[in-house]
Amino acid sequence: MSSVNLNRRRFLATSSAAIATAAAGMSGMILPSHAQGLVATRSMRGGSNNYIPGAPVVKRIGGGGFWMSGTVLRAGDGAPLAGTRIQIWAHTTEGYESDPESHGATLTDENGVFRLEMPQIVPAFGQPHGHLAYDGDKYETVFLRPVMASSKDTSLEAHFVLKPV
Repeated sequence: MSSVNLNRRRFLATSSAAIATAAAGMSGMILPSHAQGLVATRSMRGGSNNYIPGAPVVKRIGGGGFWMSGTVLRAGDGAPLAGTRIQIWAHTTEGYESDPESHGATLTDENGVFRLEMPQIVPAFGQPHGHLAYDGDKYETVFLRPVMASSKDTSLEAHFVLKPV
């Protein structure tokens, strides 16, 4: 007689699969997609420091060499938000985060992805970090302040999930 090793992980995986299979077979029942409950990003403390409203959309901030990138999705269904304006600023090798020339904005592509080249971020108040903001009129304003793992990193990602107003 063969023995089945039933641990908690196997039990949960097996029972979840059985429930999903049974539910899929029920007429009229629609299973929710994975992103149906995607929760909106909350603004981070300190994210709005040195924010300058209306920074222009630019191809690059300063001399470049560092990449800030990420995604913008809609809360609830996770749909990518094309053409969404994201403002980026930081303390860099070329200027302080309060300097207007250290600010710029970019737009997301059709997949909700943004990418902007800027000068190397350097530590301010002991932490190398960037600032990003969505401040349009269709979604709630969100300010992010992601911290880099190392001041030697040459890129940083930040992801937005925006809640409609």
